[in-house]
Amino acid sequence: MKTSTAGPRTESAPAVWVYNPWLDLIVGCGAWSAPLLLLAYHASRSSALGWSMAFYGLALFFNYPHYMATIYRAYHNQAEFQKYRIFTVHITALIALALIFSHFWFRAIPWIFTLYLVWSPWHYSGQNYGLFMMFARRGGASPSAAGRRALYSAFLISYLILLLSFLTGPSNDPLFVSPGIPERISSVAVVLLGAAFVGGSAYGWSGLAQQVGWRRLLPALTLYSTQCLWFLLPTVLSLAERLRVPQSRYSSGVFAVMHSAQYLWITSYYARREAGAKGAGGWRPFAYFAVLVAGGIALFVPGPWLASRLFHSDFAASFLIFTALVNIHHFILDGAIWKLRDSRIAALLLNSREHLSDATTEAGSRWGDRLRWVVGSSRPARALRIAAAVILLAWGSIDQVHYYLALHQESLPDLRRAAALDSYDSSLQTHLGWKELREGRFQEATAAWNQALRVNHTNAAARDALLNYLTQKNRFDEAYALTTESLRHTPKDVNLLVNHGILANQLGHGEEAVESWKQAIALDGSQIAAYLYAAGELDREGKADAAIPYYMMFLNKVAQAGAGSRPPAHDLIAIVMRLAQCQIQANHLDQAGKSYELAQKIAGQSGEVKMESAASIAQAELKSGQGKTAQALPLYQHALELDRKLDDSQATAGDLYSYGLFLRDSGLSPRLAYACILKSQSLMQQFKDTPEYTSVAMAREDLEKKLATQPAVLKQNPDSAVQEALALTLPHSPE
Repeated sequence: MKTSTAGPRTESAPAVWVYNPWLDLIVGCGAWSAPLLLLAYHASRSSALGWSMAFYGLALFFNYPHYMATIYRAYHNQAEFQKYRIFTVHITALIALALIFSHFWFRAIPWIFTLYLVWSPWHYSGQNYGLFMMFARRGGASPSAAGRRALYSAFLISYLILLLSFLTGPSNDPLFVSPGIPERISSVAVVLLGAAFVGGSAYGWSGLAQQVGWRRLLPALTLYSTQCLWFLLPTVLSLAERLRVPQSRYSSGVFAVMHSAQYLWITSYYARREAGAKGAGGWRPFAYFAVLVAGGIALFVPGPWLASRLFHSDFAASFLIFTALVNIHHFILDGAIWKLRDSRIAALLLNSREHLSDATTEAGSRWGDRLRWVVGSSRPARALRIAAAVILLAWGSIDQVHYYLALHQESLPDLRRAAALDSYDSSLQTHLGWKELREGRFQEATAAWNQALRVNHTNAAARDALLNYLTQKNRFDEAYALTTESLRHTPKDVNLLVNHGILANQLGHGEEAVESWKQAIALDGSQIAAYLYAAGELDREGKADAAIPYYMMFLNKVAQAGAGSRPPAHDLIAIVMRLAQCQIQANHLDQAGKSYELAQKIAGQSGEVKMESAASIAQAELKSGQGKTAQALPLYQHALELDRKLDDSQATAGDLYSYGLFLRDSGLSPRLAYACILKSQSLMQQFKDTPEYTSVAMAREDLEKKLATQPAVLKQNPDSAVQEALALTLPHSPE
């Protein structure tokens, strides 16, 4: 309830208290804030399920009725309805249009919900300020214009400080759109605003205390401390302990309950005073609260149920839309109708006699004529009202049962009962699918996930669950169709783009796969796997030049990532060597040499001896092909030394063969080349049927023809010549 305070001071100081000191201080002034916040914190950590149910029950009797209190105030007679027609008719119509529109364009939901979450604490601040000024004036104070501005600024600043904490850094809630203000800028702004808050508070309070003293300002002082507790303490904690209060806590947690109770406390007082001023049979509190409870349920419960069925949309999405838009309508309407500068409101809330007759004036009876029968005392009318209330209460009970059952995610019978009550709950269907899968009921699981996606195409949890199941069962065609359809609704879902690329590649759609991965990279440069997938497919297609940048970007991302986020060293070395192969194909030979050096370095640091040997041989062959014999020689020898440590006969045989060819082709020593190839062939006796063995045998025969009598000697003792080859050095570098 936001109020303004531009009215004149009354002649006699009214009574300070509204109901009585204890109720006014605890509920109206928020003295229960600290105990309730501590209770909510500990209860939510010890029993999240029980606390969720408790809050849902409190919503039925506090949160929902407090919205209805504003509706009742604005619509219950013709005078109020006509006075605020721009809000009761035109703004309401716009809200209704927004409600329908958002059911067809779900992308509007985060923006609507962000507006709701940002506006909620401002609405709380406005109500606190209005009640603060009401208590100050009931205590006899009449702040100056400058004093009012200072105090109002303090309330405004406390809200802005909290708002800054909401908007700092990236959002961790998909329903909250944050500009991501840098923390450094936010911290400086908070310090400056904090200084302004202290100054404004000191100036405003000094004027009030001089007028009436601190004792009569006790309720106003309590409200001021409540404002600080609600809005400044979370920011202080976030700066000191790095604890951030989620934005939704201000709209769905204990803050909302306390605000709603406070709202009902003052509106019930106003309704009682208004009824007493009219003198028409007095105020009936039970009937008043019954109307608020039934009306509150009518605002929040039937709408999402009916909308989800009418529009075939997700119940949770419909509920979020209704919650946000009903709240926004409430904020607008409340800000218009509750103002202390309105003499009729001031007369009743400040307990003064000025303009009291104005507060009871009715303007016309057309509205009453239209509703005369419904609100009349005839038996059919009373029966209709009672039946409507019973239906709404029953509906609210069913909704609470559905909510309770849906929270029991480990109980398959409860999930099924909840789904029977409402099959349009996408989140519920997702959990039901997982539970059915764990029970081995595969058909039921896929049916639940498909139902979840039918009512909410953007449900990533249901989509990924179904996708994971289909790929595990090798149903790649169905999985590909699922990702293709899902991309129509969420074309910027990065994980979906990556998975779609994998499936397209699996089915032979290489170009489509690469394009999908490129889109994922464009949207989120941190998608390391997408770089590698794109590089691998381009490499496979023989597009070395196109593959190289993706390999390079992948390696840069890996280098920037922490050690725990990097792929296994063996895989990383293989990727670096593939990059080197692409660089060779693209004739980037110097870059290929550096890549092989990087592969050897990683292998050496990680103890991957076999991979280090392979990288050394590959670099040696590259150097040899470039005619850099002096650089190639030690690389071959280093690889063979590593093979000896591994005691890997197959790897040693292959590397000896490569080294022998190098010695032969470079003209260094045909005799030593023959010894290496001969040793290689002896190590490959168990692989006689392989093409590699055939190549080794042909190379040996070719050298035997050139060496005449030397082969006979070497056959008797090839090991000595091999050791000589491994110790071979060049006196100078021919390069």
